[in-house]
Amino acid sequence: MNGIVVDGVSRSFGAVRAVADVTFRAEQGSVTGLVGPNGAGKTTLLLMLASLLAPDTGTIRLDGIDPMDDPRGARRLLGWMPDALGAWPSLTARETIATTARLYDIDKAAAKARADELLALVGLSEFTDTQAKVLSRGQKQKLGLARALVHDPRVLLLDEPASGLDPEARVQLRGLLRRLAADGRTVLISSHVLSELEEVVDDTVFLVAGAVVDAAPAQDAARAWRIRLVGADGEQPSAVADRIAVALGVAPGTVGVDRAAAIARFDSEWDAAAGLRRMIEAGLDVGEFAPAQSALEHAFLHLPRTEPDA
Repeated sequence: MNGIVVDGVSRSFGAVRAVADVTFRAEQGSVTGLVGPNGAGKTTLLLMLASLLAPDTGTIRLDGIDPMDDPRGARRLLGWMPDALGAWPSLTARETIATTARLYDIDKAAAKARADELLALVGLSEFTDTQAKVLSRGQKQKLGLARALVHDPRVLLLDEPASGLDPEARVQLRGLLRRLAADGRTVLISSHVLSELEEVVDDTVFLVAGAVVDAAPAQDAARAWRIRLVGADGEQPSAVADRIAVALGVAPGTVGVDRAAAIARFDSEWDAAAGLRRMIEAGLDVGEFAPAQSALEHAFLHLPRTEPDA
């Protein structure tokens, strides 16, 4: 069975239950997001998937391989990128990748060629001979991704890969991850940069207090929309909000203001579409009408913050 399959996995540290009966699947050829608040158990789960921590209960399969029964087999097909580089600080970027390649029994000439190829892929060619210890946070993230790809893995586990990257590098990362998935790899990403994550994932696993939760109720919660009227820049924002409230048929003061834009809440996209029609029919020149948060951010903010029932 290809992809990542997690069934009933739990892990405790003394009296603290970090991961509680987690079950999910990340499909081959897809990018799956792992989302949850700090302390939700995401890193513990990733460490178990990476064969670096044994689960107390449950099973894990990476392309059909159990990382506990066959850690060498799992690591041959697995690319692991932790949140921090954790590399050899005195080595250059090329030496870091080439040394990692040698650990996977890639011969010396091929390791050097692979290093140059991967550094170009992640945008670090100009830092080939720069020691890892002087790279910026974003550059270290790029080096960590290159290192994870050194042996052409079929399964990728990426912990906060966009952390520290500038906007251009984040766009490039999204494109690279989509290409890796299109090549048939299974990609699992843990990230707090939800606006970026939404642009790349095919599916999302929500983790709260160590357990997978159903995000449907959170996704269905009333959602805030930003509204900006053309030509209203000279008006008091509160007056513009009240005009919008009248057009929507709600009480003045119901529509809020954020950074010179009005904020109105709608129970669903259908309600939002109906509200837009009412504003246009009322003669308002709507220049902007969009969700105030991405769908993932909206769901995240409305997730339950208490431990689900066992």
